[in-house]
Amino acid sequence: MSGKRCYYEVLGVEKTASVEVITKAYRSLAMKHHPDRNVGDEEAEVKFKEAAEAYEVLRDDDKRARYDRYGHAGLEGGGGPNFNSAQDVFDLFGNFFGDMFGGGGGGGRGGQGGRHIQVAVELDLVEAYRGCKKTITIPREENCGDCSGSGAKKGSKTAQCQQCRGRGVVIMQQGFFRMQQPCRSCGGRGKIITEPCGTCHGQGRVQVKRTLEINIPPGVDNGIKVRHGGEGEAGAPGQARGDLLVVIRVRDNEMFQRDGNHLICRVPVTISQAALGAEIDVPTLDGPTQMPLPRGTQSGDVHRIPRRGMPDVHGGSRGDLLVQVIIETPRSLTKRQEELYRELAELDQKNVSPERKSFLERIKSFFVPEESE
Repeated sequence: MSGKRCYYEVLGVEKTASVEVITKAYRSLAMKHHPDRNVGDEEAEVKFKEAAEAYEVLRDDDKRARYDRYGHAGLEGGGGPNFNSAQDVFDLFGNFFGDMFGGGGGGGRGGQGGRHIQVAVELDLVEAYRGCKKTITIPREENCGDCSGSGAKKGSKTAQCQQCRGRGVVIMQQGFFRMQQPCRSCGGRGKIITEPCGTCHGQGRVQVKRTLEINIPPGVDNGIKVRHGGEGEAGAPGQARGDLLVVIRVRDNEMFQRDGNHLICRVPVTISQAALGAEIDVPTLDGPTQMPLPRGTQSGDVHRIPRRGMPDVHGGSRGDLLVQVIIETPRSLTKRQEELYRELAELDQKNVSPERKSFLERIKSFFVPEESE
Protein backbone atom coordinates (compact mmCIF):
# COMPACT_ATOMS: atom_id res chain seq x y z
CA MET A 1 0.00 0.00 0.00
CA SER A 2 1.25 3.47 -0.86
CA GLY A 3 1.71 5.86 2.06
CA LYS A 4 1.05 8.89 -0.13
CA ARG A 5 -2.02 11.05 0.34
CA CYS A 6 -4.63 11.47 -2.37
CA TYR A 7 -3.44 14.20 -4.76
CA TYR A 8 -6.87 15.83 -4.86
CA GLU A 9 -6.86 15.90 -1.06
CA VAL A 10 -3.38 17.42 -1.03
CA LEU A 11 -4.50 20.33 -3.23
CA GLY A 12 -7.94 20.55 -1.64
CA VAL A 13 -9.83 20.27 -4.95
CA GLU A 14 -12.61 18.07 -6.31
CA LYS A 15 -11.86 15.25 -8.77
CA THR A 16 -13.75 17.20 -11.42
CA ALA A 17 -11.63 20.35 -10.93
CA SER A 18 -10.33 22.10 -14.04
CA VAL A 19 -6.62 22.71 -14.66
CA GLU A 20 -7.18 26.37 -13.83
CA VAL A 21 -8.64 25.49 -10.42
CA ILE A 22 -5.82 23.00 -9.79
CA THR A 23 -3.17 25.60 -10.70
CA LYS A 24 -4.77 28.20 -8.43
CA ALA A 25 -4.87 25.73 -5.53
CA TYR A 26 -1.23 24.78 -6.08
CA ARG A 27 -0.14 28.41 -6.30
CA SER A 28 -1.76 29.09 -2.94
CA LEU A 29 -0.08 26.10 -1.26
CA ALA A 30 3.29 26.86 -2.87
CA MET A 31 3.14 30.42 -1.53
CA LYS A 32 2.17 29.16 1.92
CA HIS A 33 4.87 26.48 2.22
CA HIS A 34 7.64 28.08 0.12
CA PRO A 35 11.06 27.48 1.76
CA ASP A 36 11.89 31.20 1.72
CA ARG A 37 8.87 31.80 3.91
CA ASN A 38 9.53 28.85 6.20
CA VAL A 39 13.26 28.80 6.75
CA GLY A 40 14.32 25.70 8.70
CA ASP A 41 10.77 24.27 8.80
CA GLU A 42 11.14 20.67 7.56
CA GLU A 43 7.40 20.00 7.70
CA ALA A 44 6.74 22.98 5.42
CA GLU A 45 9.28 21.67 2.91
CA VAL A 46 7.59 18.25 2.92
CA LYS A 47 4.22 19.89 2.18
CA PHE A 48 5.87 22.07 -0.47
CA LYS A 49 7.18 18.97 -2.30
CA GLU A 50 3.91 17.08 -1.76
CA ALA A 51 1.88 19.90 -3.35
CA ALA A 52 4.31 20.09 -6.30
CA GLU A 53 4.02 16.33 -6.85
CA ALA A 54 0.23 16.53 -6.87
CA TYR A 55 0.26 19.46 -9.28
CA GLU A 56 2.74 17.80 -11.66
CA VAL A 57 0.39 14.81 -12.01
CA LEU A 58 -3.01 16.53 -12.08
CA ARG A 59 -2.01 19.22 -14.60
CA ASP A 60 -1.06 16.50 -17.14
CA ASP A 61 -4.06 14.85 -18.86
CA ASP A 62 -2.33 11.48 -19.40
CA LYS A 63 -0.88 11.20 -15.89
CA ARG A 64 -4.16 12.37 -14.36
CA ALA A 65 -6.13 9.72 -16.29
CA ARG A 66 -3.76 6.97 -15.10
CA TYR A 67 -3.92 8.25 -11.53
CA ASP A 68 -7.73 8.43 -11.58
CA ARG A 69 -7.90 4.83 -12.80
CA TYR A 70 -5.10 3.12 -10.87
CA GLY A 71 -4.13 5.53 -8.08
CA HIS A 72 -0.46 5.95 -7.16
CA ALA A 73 0.34 2.49 -8.59
CA GLY A 74 -0.48 3.78 -12.07
CA LEU A 75 2.45 6.21 -11.89
CA GLU A 76 5.10 3.71 -10.85
CA GLY A 77 7.90 2.80 -13.22
CA GLY A 78 8.81 6.29 -14.48
CA GLY A 79 5.40 7.91 -14.91
CA GLY A 80 5.27 9.85 -11.67
CA PRO A 81 7.25 12.85 -10.37
CA ASN A 82 10.10 12.41 -7.93
CA PHE A 83 10.97 15.50 -5.89
CA ASN A 84 13.77 14.59 -3.49
CA SER A 85 14.33 18.19 -2.46
CA ALA A 86 12.80 21.63 -2.81
CA GLN A 87 15.43 22.41 -5.45
CA ASP A 88 13.96 19.66 -7.66
CA VAL A 89 10.69 21.61 -7.56
CA PHE A 90 12.48 24.81 -8.55
CA ASP A 91 14.21 22.97 -11.42
CA LEU A 92 10.87 21.87 -12.83
CA PHE A 93 8.77 24.94 -12.07
CA GLY A 94 11.43 27.66 -12.29
CA ASN A 95 9.37 30.02 -14.44
CA PHE A 96 6.31 29.44 -12.27
CA PHE A 97 8.14 30.63 -9.15
CA GLY A 98 9.86 33.43 -11.03
CA ASP A 99 6.44 34.85 -11.93
CA MET A 100 5.10 34.22 -8.45
CA PHE A 101 7.85 36.07 -6.60
CA GLY A 102 8.41 38.92 -8.99
CA GLY A 103 11.49 38.01 -11.00
CA GLY A 104 14.98 36.81 -10.23
CA GLY A 105 16.66 33.66 -11.51
CA GLY A 106 17.50 30.43 -9.80
CA GLY A 107 13.90 29.24 -9.63
CA GLY A 108 12.57 32.36 -7.94
CA ARG A 109 14.60 32.10 -4.74
CA GLY A 110 16.18 35.51 -5.03
CA GLY A 111 19.37 34.36 -6.78
CA GLN A 112 20.48 35.72 -10.13
CA GLY A 113 21.55 32.49 -11.76
CA GLY A 114 19.80 31.54 -15.00
CA ARG A 115 16.62 29.52 -14.86
CA HIS A 116 16.52 25.94 -16.05
CA ILE A 117 14.51 25.09 -19.16
CA GLN A 118 12.64 21.82 -19.44
CA VAL A 119 11.59 20.27 -22.76
CA ALA A 120 10.17 16.87 -23.71
CA VAL A 121 11.72 14.76 -26.48
CA GLU A 122 9.88 11.77 -27.92
CA LEU A 123 11.75 8.66 -29.09
CA ASP A 124 10.83 5.31 -30.55
CA LEU A 125 12.04 2.17 -28.77
CA VAL A 126 14.92 1.59 -31.20
CA GLU A 127 16.25 5.11 -30.58
CA ALA A 128 15.98 4.55 -26.82
CA TYR A 129 17.82 1.22 -27.25
CA ARG A 130 20.72 2.51 -29.32
CA GLY A 131 20.93 6.10 -28.13
CA CYS A 132 20.71 8.90 -30.66
CA LYS A 133 21.13 12.56 -31.42
CA LYS A 134 18.17 14.92 -31.69
CA THR A 135 18.02 18.45 -33.03
CA ILE A 136 15.67 20.70 -31.09
CA THR A 137 14.84 24.40 -31.15
CA ILE A 138 14.02 26.09 -27.85
CA PRO A 139 13.01 29.63 -26.96
CA ARG A 140 15.10 31.09 -24.17
CA GLU A 141 16.02 34.42 -22.67
CA GLU A 142 19.42 35.94 -23.29
CA ASN A 143 21.01 39.04 -21.83
CA CYS A 144 20.37 41.96 -24.15
CA GLY A 145 23.45 42.67 -26.26
CA ASP A 146 22.77 46.40 -26.52
CA CYS A 147 22.74 47.05 -22.77
CA SER A 148 24.77 43.99 -21.65
CA GLY A 149 21.81 42.86 -19.59
CA SER A 150 21.53 45.97 -17.44
CA GLY A 151 18.23 47.14 -18.94
CA ALA A 152 19.52 50.73 -19.06
CA LYS A 153 20.23 52.75 -22.17
CA LYS A 154 23.92 53.10 -22.92
CA GLY A 155 25.37 56.15 -21.21
CA SER A 156 22.40 56.59 -18.89
CA LYS A 157 22.53 56.39 -15.11
CA THR A 158 20.51 54.30 -12.69
CA ALA A 159 19.06 55.41 -9.36
CA GLN A 160 19.01 53.50 -6.11
CA CYS A 161 15.68 51.79 -5.41
CA GLN A 162 14.01 53.56 -2.51
CA GLN A 163 11.85 50.55 -1.67
CA CYS A 164 14.74 48.22 -0.83
CA ARG A 165 17.47 50.88 -0.51
CA GLY A 166 19.66 49.18 -3.06
CA ARG A 167 19.61 45.73 -1.44
CA GLY A 168 17.36 44.09 -4.03
CA VAL A 169 15.34 42.34 -1.32
CA VAL A 170 12.74 43.38 1.23
CA ILE A 171 11.84 41.85 4.60
CA MET A 172 8.20 40.91 5.11
CA GLN A 173 6.81 40.45 8.61
CA GLN A 174 3.96 37.96 9.19
CA GLY A 175 3.28 37.37 12.86
CA PHE A 176 6.44 36.00 14.40
CA PHE A 177 8.01 35.23 11.03
CA ARG A 178 10.31 37.43 9.00
CA MET A 179 10.67 36.53 5.33
CA GLN A 180 13.04 37.85 2.69
CA GLN A 181 11.67 38.38 -0.81
CA PRO A 182 12.96 39.98 -4.01
CA CYS A 183 11.96 43.62 -4.21
CA ARG A 184 9.06 44.06 -6.60
CA SER A 185 9.87 47.70 -7.32
CA CYS A 186 13.26 47.00 -8.87
CA GLY A 187 12.91 43.29 -9.68
CA GLY A 188 15.72 42.42 -7.28
CA ARG A 189 18.28 44.66 -9.01
CA GLY A 190 18.53 47.25 -6.22
CA LYS A 191 18.47 50.00 -8.84
CA ILE A 192 15.78 51.83 -10.79
CA ILE A 193 16.32 52.34 -14.51
CA THR A 194 15.63 55.94 -15.46
CA GLU A 195 16.25 55.53 -19.22
CA PRO A 196 15.34 52.02 -20.45
CA CYS A 197 17.22 50.31 -23.24
CA GLY A 198 15.26 50.63 -26.50
CA THR A 199 15.94 47.02 -27.51
CA CYS A 200 14.82 45.17 -24.37
CA HIS A 201 12.62 47.99 -22.99
CA GLY A 202 14.40 47.92 -19.65
CA GLN A 203 14.05 44.18 -19.07
CA GLY A 204 17.74 43.44 -19.67
CA ARG A 205 16.74 40.33 -21.62
CA VAL A 206 15.47 39.37 -25.03
CA GLN A 207 13.94 36.10 -26.15
CA VAL A 208 15.75 34.19 -28.87
CA LYS A 209 15.42 30.76 -30.48
CA ARG A 210 18.32 28.42 -29.99
CA THR A 211 18.85 25.26 -32.07
CA LEU A 212 20.79 22.48 -30.32
CA GLU A 213 21.92 18.97 -31.14
CA ILE A 214 21.51 16.89 -28.00
CA ASN A 215 22.89 13.45 -27.22
CA ILE A 216 20.49 10.83 -25.83
CA PRO A 217 22.32 7.93 -24.13
CA PRO A 218 21.30 4.29 -24.76
CA GLY A 219 18.76 2.76 -22.37
CA VAL A 220 16.69 5.83 -21.52
CA ASP A 221 13.11 5.27 -20.34
CA ASN A 222 9.98 7.35 -19.83
CA GLY A 223 10.44 10.22 -17.39
CA ILE A 224 14.24 10.17 -17.35
CA LYS A 225 15.78 13.65 -17.44
CA VAL A 226 18.94 14.21 -19.45
CA ARG A 227 20.70 17.35 -18.21
CA HIS A 228 22.66 19.59 -20.60
CA GLY A 229 24.60 22.05 -18.50
CA GLY A 230 24.68 25.72 -19.42
CA GLU A 231 21.97 25.53 -22.08
CA GLY A 232 19.18 27.11 -20.02
CA GLU A 233 18.36 30.80 -19.71
CA ALA A 234 21.06 33.38 -19.10
CA GLY A 235 21.65 34.59 -15.57
CA ALA A 236 22.19 38.16 -14.52
CA PRO A 237 25.43 39.66 -15.85
CA GLY A 238 28.35 37.70 -14.40
CA GLN A 239 26.12 34.86 -13.13
CA ALA A 240 25.89 31.28 -14.34
CA ARG A 241 23.48 30.21 -17.04
CA GLY A 242 20.78 27.65 -16.19
CA ASP A 243 20.64 24.10 -17.57
CA LEU A 244 18.49 22.39 -20.17
CA LEU A 245 16.52 19.42 -18.79
CA VAL A 246 15.40 17.03 -21.52
CA VAL A 247 12.53 14.79 -20.37
CA ILE A 248 12.36 11.54 -22.31
CA ARG A 249 9.12 10.11 -23.69
CA VAL A 250 9.36 6.67 -25.35
CA ARG A 251 6.54 5.68 -27.70
CA ASP A 252 4.86 2.29 -27.37
CA ASN A 253 6.16 -0.44 -29.68
CA GLU A 254 3.92 -2.95 -31.45
CA MET A 255 6.41 -5.81 -31.14
CA PHE A 256 7.93 -5.32 -27.69
CA GLN A 257 6.74 -4.36 -24.24
CA ARG A 258 9.22 -2.95 -21.75
CA ASP A 259 9.59 -3.99 -18.12
CA GLY A 260 12.47 -1.98 -16.70
CA ASN A 261 15.46 -3.11 -18.74
CA HIS A 262 13.74 -6.33 -19.84
CA LEU A 263 11.81 -6.65 -23.09
CA ILE A 264 8.77 -8.89 -23.54
CA CYS A 265 7.84 -10.30 -26.95
CA ARG A 266 4.88 -12.57 -27.82
CA VAL A 267 5.80 -15.08 -30.55
CA PRO A 268 3.19 -17.29 -32.28
CA VAL A 269 4.03 -20.95 -33.00
CA THR A 270 2.11 -23.84 -34.56
CA ILE A 271 0.69 -26.77 -32.64
CA SER A 272 3.21 -29.12 -34.25
CA GLN A 273 6.15 -26.87 -33.31
CA ALA A 274 4.97 -26.75 -29.70
CA ALA A 275 4.39 -30.51 -29.51
CA LEU A 276 7.54 -31.69 -31.32
CA GLY A 277 9.95 -28.88 -30.51
CA ALA A 278 11.59 -26.64 -33.10
CA GLU A 279 14.04 -23.85 -33.84
CA ILE A 280 11.95 -20.68 -34.12
CA ASP A 281 12.81 -17.18 -35.29
CA VAL A 282 12.54 -14.54 -32.56
CA PRO A 283 12.75 -10.77 -33.18
CA THR A 284 15.20 -8.65 -31.20
CA LEU A 285 16.13 -4.97 -31.47
CA ASP A 286 19.37 -6.09 -33.17
CA GLY A 287 17.56 -8.25 -35.74
CA PRO A 288 16.08 -11.78 -35.70
CA THR A 289 17.71 -14.64 -33.81
CA GLN A 290 16.89 -18.32 -33.38
CA MET A 291 15.65 -19.89 -30.17
CA PRO A 292 15.23 -23.62 -29.43
CA LEU A 293 11.64 -24.48 -28.54
CA PRO A 294 11.48 -27.59 -26.32
CA ARG A 295 9.02 -30.45 -26.90
CA GLY A 296 5.71 -30.07 -25.14
CA THR A 297 5.77 -26.27 -24.94
CA GLN A 298 2.49 -24.88 -23.60
CA SER A 299 0.78 -21.71 -24.75
CA GLY A 300 1.86 -18.87 -22.47
CA ASP A 301 5.22 -20.41 -21.54
CA VAL A 302 7.98 -17.79 -21.20
CA HIS A 303 11.54 -18.43 -22.35
CA ARG A 304 14.40 -16.10 -21.42
CA ILE A 305 17.17 -15.01 -23.79
CA PRO A 306 19.85 -13.37 -21.61
CA ARG A 307 21.22 -9.90 -22.38
CA ARG A 308 18.99 -9.22 -25.40
CA GLY A 309 16.93 -6.56 -23.65
CA MET A 310 17.61 -2.86 -23.03
CA PRO A 311 21.00 -1.49 -21.95
CA ASP A 312 21.16 0.12 -18.52
CA VAL A 313 21.29 3.90 -18.88
CA HIS A 314 23.60 4.08 -15.83
CA GLY A 315 26.04 1.52 -17.23
CA GLY A 316 24.80 -1.55 -15.37
CA SER A 317 23.98 -4.97 -16.79
CA ARG A 318 21.81 -5.28 -19.86
CA GLY A 319 18.29 -6.67 -19.54
CA ASP A 320 16.93 -9.92 -20.97
CA LEU A 321 14.43 -10.72 -23.72
CA LEU A 322 11.41 -12.64 -22.40
CA VAL A 323 9.74 -14.63 -25.18
CA GLN A 324 6.14 -15.63 -24.46
CA VAL A 325 5.01 -18.45 -26.72
CA ILE A 326 1.46 -18.30 -28.07
CA ILE A 327 0.16 -21.45 -29.79
CA GLU A 328 -1.97 -20.60 -32.79
CA THR A 329 -4.93 -22.77 -33.76
CA PRO A 330 -5.38 -22.81 -37.56
CA ARG A 331 -8.63 -21.20 -38.74
CA SER A 332 -8.68 -23.02 -42.10
CA LEU A 333 -7.26 -26.40 -43.11
CA THR A 334 -6.35 -28.09 -46.36
CA LYS A 335 -7.99 -31.45 -47.05
CA ARG A 336 -4.79 -33.29 -46.11
CA GLN A 337 -4.38 -31.29 -42.90
CA GLU A 338 -7.96 -32.08 -41.90
CA GLU A 339 -7.35 -35.79 -42.50
CA LEU A 340 -4.26 -35.69 -40.29
CA TYR A 341 -6.02 -33.76 -37.51
CA ARG A 342 -8.93 -36.23 -37.58
CA GLU A 343 -6.50 -39.10 -37.34
CA LEU A 344 -4.79 -37.39 -34.42
CA ALA A 345 -8.16 -36.79 -32.75
CA GLU A 346 -8.93 -40.54 -32.97
CA LEU A 347 -5.58 -41.33 -31.40
CA ASP A 348 -6.26 -38.83 -28.60
CA GLN A 349 -9.49 -40.68 -27.76
CA LYS A 350 -7.78 -44.09 -27.71
CA ASN A 351 -4.66 -42.98 -25.85
CA VAL A 352 -5.86 -40.47 -23.32
CA SER A 353 -3.09 -38.69 -21.41
CA PRO A 354 -3.09 -39.04 -17.57
CA GLU A 355 -3.97 -35.36 -17.18
CA ARG A 356 -6.87 -35.62 -19.65
CA LYS A 357 -8.06 -38.87 -18.07
CA SER A 358 -8.13 -37.29 -14.64
CA PHE A 359 -10.04 -34.32 -16.04
CA LEU A 360 -12.63 -36.55 -17.74
CA GLU A 361 -13.11 -38.56 -14.55
CA ARG A 362 -13.76 -35.35 -12.60
CA ILE A 363 -16.39 -34.32 -15.16
CA LYS A 364 -18.08 -37.74 -14.85
CA SER A 365 -18.17 -37.61 -11.06
CA PHE A 366 -19.62 -34.11 -11.18
CA PHE A 367 -22.66 -35.20 -13.18
CA VAL A 368 -23.13 -38.69 -11.67
CA PRO A 369 -24.25 -38.45 -8.01
CA GLU A 370 -22.59 -40.71 -5.47
CA GLU A 371 -24.67 -43.63 -4.19
CA SER A 372 -26.16 -42.99 -0.80
CA GLU A 373 -25.06 -45.30 2.00
